[in-house]
Amino acid sequence: MRNLKTLCLQGLGIAALAMGMTTAMAADKTTLTIGYVNGWDDSVAATYVAGEILREKLGYEVELKPVEPAIMWQGVARGDLDLTLSAWLPATHGEYYEKLKDKVTVVGTNYEGAKIGLIVPDYVAAKTIADLNTYSKEFDGKITGIDAGAGVMRRTEDAIKEYQLSDIKLMPSSGPAMAVALTRAEKNKEAIVVTGWIPHWMFAKWKLRFLEDPKKVFGDDEHVDTVANPGLATKAPEAVAFLENFSWRGEEVGAVMLAISEGAKPEQAAKDWIAKNPERVAGWLK
Repeated sequence: MRNLKTLCLQGLGIAALAMGMTTAMAADKTTLTIGYVNGWDDSVAATYVAGEILREKLGYEVELKPVEPAIMWQGVARGDLDLTLSAWLPATHGEYYEKLKDKVTVVGTNYEGAKIGLIVPDYVAAKTIADLNTYSKEFDGKITGIDAGAGVMRRTEDAIKEYQLSDIKLMPSSGPAMAVALTRAEKNKEAIVVTGWIPHWMFAKWKLRFLEDPKKVFGDDEHVDTVANPGLATKAPEAVAFLENFSWRGEEVGAVMLAISEGAKPEQAAKDWIAKNPERVAGWLK
């Protein structure tokens, strides 16, 4: 009995020690703060997937912060944010990068072929931006836009001038309102032209294409980069090694964005995608 009591006490002591060690380890976990662009579906998708991998596979504490682009870049440069996976370069965020390039580190590209422009369903006749004059009646003489002042809206105003689209007007709305209009048009197989970009969940849901832009008013294709504070390499080397490898395709990011657009919480959409793609995740963690 005495031996049994001693063993029990020893067992309790070991358990308590283990609990103490676990608590200490949890307290010692490095916290990574990741900024993403509030309202950008691709930014949300990439950030939540990467954040989930950093948390569940590599053991970091992760805080995700939605911010505006200017604040995001400044935060990474100052160290208020450790990183972002939402740097559109060389054009969209080029001004921020030029100002802060000595205070940030480009870890790698997580998405190739990012693009903004005018988008139509594949069933419409128009092929180029100039064709919008020819088919203006089919489009009710309008381009369905997003928020006034957005980069793609400013470029569209330039395109209307460059291509002399005298019969077409740009109608500002919002990202969600644009998606609703596109959903309605697709359902009825009606002609519509919208301002948009890729990666976006709408490319995972419908067969869409960009109108050709030979004058390159909307610029060349871009890439979405992961940008970090220079101190991250010392603070979290395993995280940097993963982030250097993290790069995915349009259909992959599109699947996560589509799930979120259809009602899934970003955390759950990320968990589900990771669970369905273990080999892909393992490749990033090599």
